[in-house]
Amino acid sequence: MTKIVDLHHYRIQMIEQRAFGPWQKRFGETYNAKTCLAELSDKTLYFLAQPGEHCSIAYYEAIMGVLDLGPAAKFDYLPSEEQMSVVDIHLFLADQLRFEMMRRLTWLDTLFCQKISIVEMIQDFDAVKKKCQNNPPKLATSHPGYKSYQNLAARDQEVFIRQLLREALEEFPKRLEK
Repeated sequence: MTKIVDLHHYRIQMIEQRAFGPWQKRFGETYNAKTCLAELSDKTLYFLAQPGEHCSIAYYEAIMGVLDLGPAAKFDYLPSEEQMSVVDIHLFLADQLRFEMMRRLTWLDTLFCQKISIVEMIQDFDAVKKKCQNNPPKLATSHPGYKSYQNLAARDQEVFIRQLLREALEEFPKRLEK
């Protein structure tokens, strides 16, 4: 009897394997094509929110896996256009992960990207980025700086939120200790 192969399902499995195989080894957790930022563990989120080269590799693993550009170790061998694309996606994902970290600290209200899968954020980068730019994160009314934030122009509000990153990186590990 002939076995029918569902090509769509097979493609999704291949993307999951390429993109998240390294993450499963790195973080000891399971991810799939539908995994979104809100579903990442606090430990994984905190690691990925850190600035620096050690985190970049993890981003490159997922991005290059989804885009079928090879393993992260081959990043330096990509044509410069593809390198720039990977870096742009990396910077966007890092921002979204940091916003998610602040959301979990209850500093931000609901994020536009929190329910969009990581795979979709990579595959449809331009469209998702534009939607996120049109729906920037908002400071929670319970945040102590909300009164100052509220009096700022929209662009300055985005800067205000970004300036909270260092403090969020210091505060978030307390969640991990619980």
